[in-house]
Amino acid sequence: MPLFLFPTLNLIVKKETFMNLENLLLHLQIDGWCVVEEVIPKEDVERVRRSVLETVPRHRNPKAPKGIGFVSGLINHDQSFAPYLADPRLLGIARRLFGAHVRISMTSAIVNYPGNDRGGLHADWPFNQNNAGHVPVPYPDTPMHLTTIWMLSTFTPENGGTLVVPGSHRTPNNPTGNIGLDGKAPYPTELQVTGPAGSVMVFDSRLWHATAPNGSSEPRVALAIRYAPWWLNLEVLMPGSVERARMVDEPGKTDNQVPPVPKEVYDALPADVKPLYRHWVR
Repeated sequence: MPLFLFPTLNLIVKKETFMNLENLLLHLQIDGWCVVEEVIPKEDVERVRRSVLETVPRHRNPKAPKGIGFVSGLINHDQSFAPYLADPRLLGIARRLFGAHVRISMTSAIVNYPGNDRGGLHADWPFNQNNAGHVPVPYPDTPMHLTTIWMLSTFTPENGGTLVVPGSHRTPNNPTGNIGLDGKAPYPTELQVTGPAGSVMVFDSRLWHATAPNGSSEPRVALAIRYAPWWLNLEVLMPGSVERARMVDEPGKTDNQVPPVPKEVYDALPADVKPLYRHWVR
């Protein structure tokens, strides 16, 4: 089997993996998103989906939009998906963009129950201008954060596959930044991402995207796991941190909140996943 030396990572990878990674990176650069298939093997997807569906009602954020089951810091309550977080394709993308020292910034569950409303077009943290901690516009034209949407249900137009605007990641602002665009209205070039359960959609966090309505009779189950470079300051997300007190609590603003990872949860994580969470252990 031909092998390639992956210069950025100083790793040896198979030719098929190398070529697939290059193709994914090209789509990410041009369109702002791509889909990595079978990150969770077919025989394991149903087990993970059931586990997340059981976990979400017990820990759902009561401030989540109607029809959405949202849990921040899901790794603290459910580790069923942990073995797949260091998938070499996902980390390969992140490390090519950010360097070797990649971290997970957020681990959330997002369940779209039947009948949920369409969400507004936006970019994710740190590009959402409604967050206390955000990169001011105009954004520099470089990736700073990756969002991954893990499809624990098959994503279809009927059950509300994520809406995206291809190429919008190269725009120096987004609909949260008062650009005169109705984020609730469909955008002319938006499309819906579909894919089989077990796949992971990866996108530049600058990409305009929105929650789609679930018109089916079953919940659409997903994870939102975000990967960040070592140099991106995540302290504003951490309850009790000096940065959060200064930027969020004291001025009375809002931002995402990510709870620390208990040491006993961290100690039980797979060895190749621990480096992704080490910074969240307090």
